[in-house]
Amino acid sequence: MITIKNQEEIEKMRKAGKLAAQLLNYIEPFVKEGVSTLYLNDLCEEFTQKHGGISAPLNYNGFPKSICTSINNVVCHGIPSEKDILKDGDIVNVDVTVILDGYHGDTSRTFMIGNVDEKTKNLVNRTKNALYRGIDAVKPGKYLYEVGKTIEKYISKFGYSIVRDYGGHGIGKSFHEDPHVFHHFTKDNKIRLREGMIFTIEPMINMGKSYAVETSLTDGWTVTTVDGSISAQFEHTILVTSKGTEILTKLPNSKL
Repeated sequence: MITIKNQEEIEKMRKAGKLAAQLLNYIEPFVKEGVSTLYLNDLCEEFTQKHGGISAPLNYNGFPKSICTSINNVVCHGIPSEKDILKDGDIVNVDVTVILDGYHGDTSRTFMIGNVDEKTKNLVNRTKNALYRGIDAVKPGKYLYEVGKTIEKYISKFGYSIVRDYGGHGIGKSFHEDPHVFHHFTKDNKIRLREGMIFTIEPMINMGKSYAVETSLTDGWTVTTVDGSISAQFEHTILVTSKGTEILTKLPNSKL
């Protein structure tokens, strides 16, 4: 049941996407050594409220915080905590989703803290490249599986692995809608792309060869790599247009 958004809905999604992008840009200078992820969470909540939005993750299926902060081998859904202090050499994915006028904007970015080693820097930069290659593969009339096919072709040459248990998703009035977006090639994504579709692309790339992940039995949310390898992620919300795509969570003149 993939919904095609009308012009009114698309305009609302543009506004929600813009707020999400502004939120990530706002928090960037605070993502540094010595800062707790709870502090980042509280700043994001304050910013979102100040701009008339709602933090979508807060209380979503019981999630306890306003953003997700995933450090090093945490793949996704990391819960902000006063005990998680960012250290020199860490990487952290900050995943934000806002609700504005009933519609969602969803985006994430992996930040590098201080002196990050070369192997990890490469992982982060290549994960960002993979996101944009996936976005470039979206064309009306093409199949959705071109996204995963393109990302897999690019990532495989580095000896990394693509997380398969989690992926992108349709988005609109609901946080998660159809379709599920795989970041590797599968005929399960043999879905014809049509103008007006809106979904996220958010590849999670592990440094190791294993794509296996596990969810914390303690909190029921935090997803980590089984082998302890470092994982990076970038995400945008995109609109399928008559010519290709519009990135709804990217501000004008932004490089990210």
